[in-house]
Amino acid sequence: MTQPNNSAENPMANAMRHRLAWPIITLLLLLALNTAFNPSFLHLEWRDGHLYGSLIDILNRAAPLVLVSLGMTLVIATRGIDISVGAVVAIAAATAAWMIGGAMGGDVARFPLPLAIGAALGVALLCGLWNGLLVARVGMQPIIATLILMVAGRGIAQLITNGQIITIYYKPYFFLGGGYLLGLPFSVFVAAAVFALLYLAITRTALGLFIQAVGINPTAARVAGVQSRRLLVGAYAFCGLCTGIAGLLISSNVKSADGNNAGQLLELDAILAVTLGGTALTGGRFSLVGSAIGALIIQTLTYAIYSLGVPPEINLVVKAVVVFIVMLLQSAEFRATVRSWALRPALSEVRR
Repeated sequence: MTQPNNSAENPMANAMRHRLAWPIITLLLLLALNTAFNPSFLHLEWRDGHLYGSLIDILNRAAPLVLVSLGMTLVIATRGIDISVGAVVAIAAATAAWMIGGAMGGDVARFPLPLAIGAALGVALLCGLWNGLLVARVGMQPIIATLILMVAGRGIAQLITNGQIITIYYKPYFFLGGGYLLGLPFSVFVAAAVFALLYLAITRTALGLFIQAVGINPTAARVAGVQSRRLLVGAYAFCGLCTGIAGLLISSNVKSADGNNAGQLLELDAILAVTLGGTALTGGRFSLVGSAIGALIIQTLTYAIYSLGVPPEINLVVKAVVVFIVMLLQSAEFRATVRSWALRPALSEVRR
């Protein structure tokens, strides 16, 4: 007698087993929660030449986190971690703000805008290379190597800004984080372009396979001929570059650079976004789409907390509780334990 094909007969069960199922469900639930308490949450309107609404605001504010999460995904996939991204955001923003300078009129910059952007991205790339060399060449533990820059980076950013908040008046710079293209925030196009390029590199070349190999077993990957050290350096360098782009978007949006507060706790949000998206902290398994969804979850949750009027002193606690619950639901071991608890009374009745 042939056994029934449960997977074919129950497509819903197959869908729920997909690694992106719970992140997508979580995002939809948060969107539904916002809609329930704010009927105009999903409303979009055309105003001043672009789309306007809560969803557009979430996309715009999530773009920097998406960028950092993409870089963090590669680092975590190689069994690493980068807790210096917040400091690198501050360094990149401070570098761009100092080079732009400018007067109150907003028409003159100290250096040309492309040079200022290139310098900020170059500094961020060097920060990533520094982390990668410490991990791959010196042999430091990733959390220690990036902790060094996390601490020193704030000091570097404040040295660049001379301990002050640099206000940016150069209007062309505002387009990066506050401009619109085809009715959507320009920052969304920047994040989408980086995502598309990285996704093509992962899926159309052997890069994705090499990253998985290094994350699963670095020694075996090295024996198989994978240049694991170069790959590690490249992963941290790319993370630094993505973080630098995020720093430009953030400073452009707020029209200033604060060496002390820019990017505060961004590393925690990025790590949460990556893990919410299904990337394993033990390395190997990763998902770029999942990380982008995770970033949207974090930003939508933040929006919900503020729109519901949660007191500022407990919003981080609420955020942590929600993330904790979502991570439990994503855990196959936890779901199996709950299932066994639920079936225990039925089994006891059968034994009687």
